[in-house]
Amino acid sequence: MRTRNTMAALALATALPFAAPALAQNYGGQDYGLHAGGLEVPINKSQVVTSDRAIGRAMVGSAEIADVLPISDRSIYVLGKSAGTTSLTLYDRNNQVIAVMDVTVGPDVDGIRNELASLMPDEDVSARLSAGSVILSGFVSDAGAASRASRIAQAFAGDKVVNLLSVGGSQQVMLEVRFAEVNRTVGSQFGARGVGISNNGDFGFAIGPGASANNGGLGVSTIDGAFGIIGTLFNIGDINIEAYLDTLEAKGMAKTLAEPTLVALSGEPASFLAGGEFPIPVAGGAGGNADAITVAFKTFGVSLAFTPTVLGNNVINLIVEPEVSSLDPSASVTINDISIPGLQTRRASTTLELRDGESFAIAGLLREDMNTTVSQMPLLGSIPILGSLFRSTEYQKGQTELLIVVTPRLVKPIRPGYVNLPTDRVEDPDPLDVHLVGDDYQPVPLAPTTPAAAQEVPDYEY
Repeated sequence: MRTRNTMAALALATALPFAAPALAQNYGGQDYGLHAGGLEVPINKSQVVTSDRAIGRAMVGSAEIADVLPISDRSIYVLGKSAGTTSLTLYDRNNQVIAVMDVTVGPDVDGIRNELASLMPDEDVSARLSAGSVILSGFVSDAGAASRASRIAQAFAGDKVVNLLSVGGSQQVMLEVRFAEVNRTVGSQFGARGVGISNNGDFGFAIGPGASANNGGLGVSTIDGAFGIIGTLFNIGDINIEAYLDTLEAKGMAKTLAEPTLVALSGEPASFLAGGEFPIPVAGGAGGNADAITVAFKTFGVSLAFTPTVLGNNVINLIVEPEVSSLDPSASVTINDISIPGLQTRRASTTLELRDGESFAIAGLLREDMNTTVSQMPLLGSIPILGSLFRSTEYQKGQTELLIVVTPRLVKPIRPGYVNLPTDRVEDPDPLDVHLVGDDYQPVPLAPTTPAAAQEVPDYEY
């Protein structure tokens, strides 16, 4: 007996003494009133069950799930063989039932509890076995802690983990986004055009952009879009010539800036649009009428969509999708006398992780366009120097650069009394001051500066 007890002490981890029955339960049609609770046994590990009376016989409902071996007259050895649940019944030497208990065999829950307590001591996480799976329950500080607890349990139980952890208070994330776009354009235009006709009207010509001939004779169209126009009249022999030289050099730079701000709960998407919609006719209406035309609307402007997920240590995982689009008449399409404008779009999509208050920039969104057009009279336009009088040239170059800066911040709600509105500093105007003095508003003096420590807002209790 002493030898068997010594071997059991070395091989077994836990001993559960039986106390008074905790719950009456019916087994096999008889109410024994001796249900002794449950016993969790890891697969390929064991537990020791001890009774306050001598054990004459021990029976297991399913020998494929668990097995029993005697250690002494009051202790037995329960070995977990495969995942599942069964029952264990103990009898005394008079064949009377001592106790009945439920046995659950599955992953090593004790090992999971020890790892959770060691690696996540500040989190309230509990683990238990149920139908061969590990159930995690309790409260954690953020979604990252819940993910770490689930990975720890999966190291012991594989895919048999049911995560029922609750995140204590959803964290809100404010995303500050700045769009900066610079558009530079350079263009030049040099053209010659003119009309000549002989004195007797037998000979005439017209050169340059817009040259035309009709029943009234030869001519050129009106010169538009030129900054400088030089004209002259002269004669070459019996030919009267009316010539014009139009020139243009254009330079421009445009800067656009938008600073949208969004607030969303951790794990929830949010979107923003500052712009508008333009109509697009679509052939085919209701009822299968192919001749009917319906109208669909396409959005344009500055838009932002993001999904934040707050991880541990104030780390924020972000899925960001910013977009800047504008109407582009140069890409328009005309269908049945209906002009549909095109869109010039700058779009980006990325996933990254940042800490509270850190920023990242999306740069390198460059676009460069260059267009050169030369119109000339054959042969004459190719003559050096003098050929410039018989041709028209146009040069255009455009460069666009877009920079997007994103800054996520963890935020908490504040009390209404700490919110200052722009209208708080403006009082209603006095009609007499408006008519006599011309004051259109009455500013309100600022309150004395409050020390920074006094401006701090206490956190709400959740």
